[in-house]
Amino acid sequence: MAERMTTAARDHRRATSATRNAAPMELRAMAVEFPTVHGHPNRLPFEGVLTLVDVASDKAPNGARGHKVVLTRRAAEAALPSLLGMAVDYKAGWDGHDARQKCGIITAAELDANRLRVSGYLFARDFPEMEEKLQAPGLMGMSYELADAHVADMRAPIWTLTRATFTGAAILLKDKAAYRSTSFRVKRSAAHARRAAAVVS
Repeated sequence: MAERMTTAARDHRRATSATRNAAPMELRAMAVEFPTVHGHPNRLPFEGVLTLVDVASDKAPNGARGHKVVLTRRAAEAALPSLLGMAVDYKAGWDGHDARQKCGIITAAELDANRLRVSGYLFARDFPEMEEKLQAPGLMGMSYELADAHVADMRAPIWTLTRATFTGAAILLKDKAAYRSTSFRVKRSAAHARRAAAVVS
């Protein structure tokens, strides 16, 4: 599997170069290219906002010893490749992480302004119990999982993460996430919807 910059990212970069004096914003994106398999029964596309960069979390994430955290943009950019191929998981109750309950894979990640967006596939056939919960619009969010995180000052009330490696992500209720501005939604194809309707009937 080869990493590639998406067409949208390349177009955006060219547009940014042409208008460098107008807006100092650049979108960075990476993706793993999978072969297209039309109507695959175990691939349900998803997209979401995993976290915000250069913004303090709304509450302390797991492992932060009660501290709110800020993931710097520089750290997020450097760690972007580590997201590709990592799993998404969920916990019964949708209120946290369970790294052993892996239900999908991240295949693309991009920094869009201060949002770190991800997309990929859920293993819909393997986890049919997820279907009903994930259909509710605006209810679900995401939370990242990290290793090798470096905190600029452990004594600071808000921890600033200057380096980290992404090891995965969790799908959970938005109000249970460290960042309440995260999001998660499935991108249901017409073929998948027909199969789901056939199973229900």
